[in-house]
Amino acid sequence: MLECFFQCPHCWEEISMLLDTSVRHQKYIEDCEVCCNPVELEVTFQDGELIGFSANSIGQ
Repeated sequence: MLECFFQCPHCWEEISMLLDTSVRHQKYIEDCEVCCNPVELEVTFQDGELIGFSANSIGQ
């Protein structure tokens, strides 16, 4: 597991999330723990190292 910090695209608060490094490519939706708005996360790992990360807002 890898702790990753990013800024919520809705409320701009810094969010901390644990990412599973054993899954090479992940794309899923999580609610922001501060404002509860949905955030689409896309994460890519190579040899256990984070090589791509994006956190995008999802229109409601």
